[in-house]
Amino acid sequence: MMRGLEAALAEALSPSWTQRVRAGRDLASFADTPEAAATLVGLLLDVEDTAVTRRTAEALARVGTVNAIRLIALAVAAADDDQADWLQSGVHDALEGAGGAPDVAAACGKLARDPEEAVRRGVADISAWADGTRC
Repeated sequence: MMRGLEAALAEALSPSWTQRVRAGRDLASFADTPEAAATLVGLLLDVEDTAVTRRTAEALARVGTVNAIRLIALAVAAADDDQADWLQSGVHDALEGAGGAPDVAAACGKLARDPEEAVRRGVADISAWADGTRC
C-alpha cells in the first residue's frame, strides 16, 4: 500500500498533465495521509492544466470521506474564479456520475462546524454546488 502512495506522490510531480491526473486519482484514497493531503491540495490547485484540478476534485468527491471533502474545501477557499469553476465541475462529475457520491452530504454536514474558517467557506460553496444534495 505504501509503495502505491510513494509512486503516486512521485507521479504528482510529473510535467505530464496525464500523469498528474492519474496521481490525483491514485492519491484520493490516501486523503487521510498527511503527505498525500498536501500533494492533493496542490493538484486541486494545479496551475498548468485544468484537467488535473477537475479530475482530482472528482476523485476526492467520489471517496467522500470527511478528510477528502475537507481537502476540496481548502482548495475552494484558496482558488481563483477559474480554478473554482473546475473544482465545481469535478464535484459535479462525481455527484452526477455512475453511483454518484452519496457521502459528500454527510461530510459537508460535519465540516460545516470545522474550526478552520477556510474549510467552512469552502464547504459552503461545495454545498451550493451540490444541486439538491443537502449539506
